[in-house]
Amino acid sequence: MTNRKPRNNRQNRGWYYSLLMMLLIGFGQSAVAQTSLMGLKLSPSSQVSLITYGPGNDDISSSFGHTEIRIVDPTLGLDRDYSYGGFDYRADYFIIKFLRGTLPYYLSVHNLYQVMWYYQQNNRSIREQLLNLSLTQRQELFMALEKNSLPENREYRYKFYYDNCATRPRDMIVQACGDSLTIPTRNVKTGKSYRNLMNDYLGEQPWYQLGMNLAIGKAADEQTDGWLAMYLPNEVHDQFAKSTLRQANGQVLPLVRSEQTLFAGQKGFRKQVPFLLDPDVVFTILGVVIAVFTIRRYMVAGKVDRWLDLVLFGVAGLWGWLGFVMWLIRDDGVTAWNPTLLYLLPFHLPLIFWATRASATARRRTTYFSVVSILILLGIFLSRIPGGFDVIFPLTLLIRCIVNIQMVRRGYHTPAKLA
Repeated sequence: MTNRKPRNNRQNRGWYYSLLMMLLIGFGQSAVAQTSLMGLKLSPSSQVSLITYGPGNDDISSSFGHTEIRIVDPTLGLDRDYSYGGFDYRADYFIIKFLRGTLPYYLSVHNLYQVMWYYQQNNRSIREQLLNLSLTQRQELFMALEKNSLPENREYRYKFYYDNCATRPRDMIVQACGDSLTIPTRNVKTGKSYRNLMNDYLGEQPWYQLGMNLAIGKAADEQTDGWLAMYLPNEVHDQFAKSTLRQANGQVLPLVRSEQTLFAGQKGFRKQVPFLLDPDVVFTILGVVIAVFTIRRYMVAGKVDRWLDLVLFGVAGLWGWLGFVMWLIRDDGVTAWNPTLLYLLPFHLPLIFWATRASATARRRTTYFSVVSILILLGIFLSRIPGGFDVIFPLTLLIRCIVNIQMVRRGYHTPAKLA
């Protein structure tokens, strides 16, 4: 530990005054930024640009990057960034609304330099694409954004794949440009589904990746084209870089006039979860331990442990109920028709107690675990979760199903092997 000399009172006062001035200036900029400028006419020197922030790993919401529209008019002293990524952590029933997909997101307005420090501190790149919009198109976009930023208009229903902080800026720019804008990759298939594109950004966060893949259903497996892929900020950036804009005189120009990197994130070592904490490793070890234990108990001791079935299928049922509830409560269709629910069957709770109770007949247990075995195999075949979870964990359940299936004879009750 190093010793530091205390600051004298004059140094302390100067530091406090500086901090106070910074806060006041920031507050003043924020207040100005939130004031609507509906009637303002942009000058010919105005510019419109697309701001693309790179992905981060500070939290799950930063994993996919962010997009904003920047409008600058040096003649008017105007510099405003429009962001569709705002939401209120303090909203009533925040978690429930977030899970349901009913949490209201909103358009916020700020100055770029008010937020740049945050992205720099989190080592997230900032790229700016200056767009070749005409003055008429710039004015139309500016008025639409200002109208959208009014308190009565700024909230919208966020939908992960379909209506988010990247698709909104895309749509606003496309609307302002009209038929003059051509996106050549708009209808070209990317060869990837929504799920594939999402997983490209979650490689360093395998537990988040597993959780999100367990929650989403068949809608996520739809193959995307260039337009649908633009639910991701980097895709908006890349697609716009290939687009063209027809001028009033018939001349065709690139949509992006120029591009600059305002901040380049430093490339570091790829962060990885420790090997033993990787989901595939965790569930592989768990599966091997359960398989060895099950086989030894069955082959050597001649027993089937009821408590282990209650734990495994109880946990699977709990996961299943969470997935099923997500399917029911969300209205964007993203969590519907989830094939993982075939092995994470919600009705394991309470049916596993019914099937394994001491008074259960062999016929009951055989029927239950035979049906579950078929559903598990279907789930393995239909599931699209990356990694090995949707094979390893279902196979672990399948092993327990096999040792529970007994020869059925009329009137034959639970065999002595049930422990």
